[in-house]
Amino acid sequence: MARRNLFQPPAPPIAGTGEQSVPDGKARFPNTGAMSGVKSTLKDLSSNAVREIAPDVIEEDGPKDRLAFADSDVARLAESIRLHGQQVPIMVRPMAEKPGYYRIVYGRRRLRALRLLGQPAKALVRALSDDEAILAQGQENAQRLDPSFIEKSLFAAELAASGYETAVILDALAVDKPMLSRMQKVARSIPETVVRMIGPAHGIGRRRWEELADLVNNHDLDLTAIAETALAPASETSDGRFGQLADAAAAALREPLIATKAPSPALPILSDDGIRLAQVTDQAKAVTVKLSKTEAPEFAMWWLENAEAELRRLYKEWQSTKKAD
Repeated sequence: MARRNLFQPPAPPIAGTGEQSVPDGKARFPNTGAMSGVKSTLKDLSSNAVREIAPDVIEEDGPKDRLAFADSDVARLAESIRLHGQQVPIMVRPMAEKPGYYRIVYGRRRLRALRLLGQPAKALVRALSDDEAILAQGQENAQRLDPSFIEKSLFAAELAASGYETAVILDALAVDKPMLSRMQKVARSIPETVVRMIGPAHGIGRRRWEELADLVNNHDLDLTAIAETALAPASETSDGRFGQLADAAAAALREPLIATKAPSPALPILSDDGIRLAQVTDQAKAVTVKLSKTEAPEFAMWWLENAEAELRRLYKEWQSTKKAD
């Protein structure tokens, strides 16, 4: 049977009935299914349309999966856009709490270049949830920009701190749980301030970052103090700065006196009835909490199962006290 073209105008209605005439002379109600198909098709087409949006109504807050852009990089991109136009659109999503404004999903560097030029941004507009926006951001940048291992590690840490579920983080970074665990270990061990002093270090892979993290954890090194000395004057390349820091950290272990903070005496945590629940130790790079499986085994196992949720709850409480201050 011949297929009807959905975009073909319907036959004129039969007078006084509101019904459509059909070739065989029988009357029926309008084809609402066909009209629904037309609307769906038009909606799909419009969702892929690129709009021009003023950069000053696009906000850049939210988790970032790359380290700061150099002004020179933005300037070079701006000159390319000036000569050849914006070839790749950015993606934004409407801000429900601020009508007429948008939040960037991906394309931050392009947006800054367009701001420098004073040109509107060509943008795809999507009504995305927070999770959907993070997935789109991570997947687009992974395909186009190939972030370095340390950039992905910081991104994963920021997402976790912002309350995103592990499944969302895994999908956004396109990694498995063992790799995410390695990223989180590096992000916990190496201060973000040190990472930003080094830069993205695209030539430095996971293994060398893990070796540096192990060096810090096993010897309780004050990596920030070492970096402030070793990276001044710094190498011109990010990879070179990493090498300088790694060499300085290894050299610090050979010094007779290493500028490290001596661990504080363990602080016991007792229940109201005197049971030793845990002990807390303040070290240079970490606060360690050890729960007793001997004196409070059931509580220790409960904590093991609920630690993630409880720590997030405590972190939110702490954030609320900071805002109140």
